[in-house]
Amino acid sequence: MTATSGRIRPGTPRRSAGRLLAVALALTAIVAVGTVVTTAAPPASAAGPSVEAPTAGCGKNPTLANGTNTISSNGTNRSFVLRFPNNYDNTTPYRLIFAFHWRGGTMYDVASGGSSGAAWAYYGMQEQSNGAAILVSPQGFGNGWANTNGEDIAFVDAMIGRIQADLCVDSSQLFAMGFSYGGGMSYSIACSRANVFRAVVVFSGAQLSGCAGGTQPIGYFGIHGLSDNVLGIGLGRSLRDTFVRTNGCTAQNPAEPSPGGRNHITTVYSGCRTGYPVQWAAFDGGHMPGPVDGCGCEDGVRTWTKGEAWRFVSQFGSPTEPPPTKQNVMIAGGQSGRCLDVPGSSTANGTQLQLWDCHGGTNQRWTYTASKQLTVYGNKCLDASGQGTANGTAVIIWDCNGQSNQQWNLNANGTMTGVQSGLCVAAAGTANGTKVQLWSCTGSTDQQWSTRS
Repeated sequence: MTATSGRIRPGTPRRSAGRLLAVALALTAIVAVGTVVTTAAPPASAAGPSVEAPTAGCGKNPTLANGTNTISSNGTNRSFVLRFPNNYDNTTPYRLIFAFHWRGGTMYDVASGGSSGAAWAYYGMQEQSNGAAILVSPQGFGNGWANTNGEDIAFVDAMIGRIQADLCVDSSQLFAMGFSYGGGMSYSIACSRANVFRAVVVFSGAQLSGCAGGTQPIGYFGIHGLSDNVLGIGLGRSLRDTFVRTNGCTAQNPAEPSPGGRNHITTVYSGCRTGYPVQWAAFDGGHMPGPVDGCGCEDGVRTWTKGEAWRFVSQFGSPTEPPPTKQNVMIAGGQSGRCLDVPGSSTANGTQLQLWDCHGGTNQRWTYTASKQLTVYGNKCLDASGQGTANGTAVIIWDCNGQSNQQWNLNANGTMTGVQSGLCVAAAGTANGTKVQLWSCTGSTDQQWSTRS
């Protein structure tokens, strides 16, 4: 199969009437409030997540420059745009993220973010990583990724070798993502380089660049529009299902939005091999990488895809690097300004949390541990009642037991999500006494929290 249409990102110069038609079709898609539904390859080995593996470039002064670089691959000069953090530290191993352009696009389109600018550069990873990743935007032959005789995979291999020899990279933390033809290239990497890459994110992709392999597990996140008239959603489902099988996940028909619903639904598959998740996001829209919920538009500043893509790749922290801890802090709601509170200073298992004016009492003092627990009183944990994974599940306190319904991710966007459920901690109101529960993540302020000393 070959890609049948080009794609013009916002702000990208138009090159032909055919591409204008493709853009006009793609931009007719509409999307609105997002929903998350949850069903309950490292270089060392594909058997499981590997430990941090610093590369030869650690400790060296880099010779590669931010901007355009050229290397030889299979006797041909190939180019890529490189961005490493402004505060780059050659003793810190960084994630390495490859971002592949669409058909007719260029490495500069991806690296610049088009009319959305830095907020959408590298599919939003420049903004979302906030200096925690090295970013690469390669250039395909003929502005595509046909991968004839494996030439583009060889190019990827050459870039990895050059970058890791010059910069400090955690070689257990390599990721690929791309839109349309770039999604097909990312899928090809998942098939043939699962022992090198940790995970991929495929925006509206299909099998366009081949699949040499597909039998080793790798983290996989597919994002696709219901009304995609360039690469139909069935093609994206097929790519997803390859790694549902390979990663040993429980087969299912994940929920998808209704036409006209203007939303997206993200499903995290259950039963997957430890360390190799599969995630699927379907949205009510067409052929685009940056849909906006509740809007008939595409906007790299406002899209939900970049946040979900970053949360997916950033979950693969090296085991040697525990999450940052927070000691004895209050947790305040972004909408209400009130604090996460144990009613009446109760210590009883099953007590549901509430919002209350912040006063700094012991029943409002929380510690976030290296094992992702939120503890209060020193021995009680924030807990999803009954190991629930449905909207409306009560958020309670319970004796700490180490189970996944007591583990929480504190995300860069201010949300707190359950490791088991993937749902957000939410407050359905702002008044004192408002109960706290789990709910599908929507990005609204009632699901955003901040810590106070």
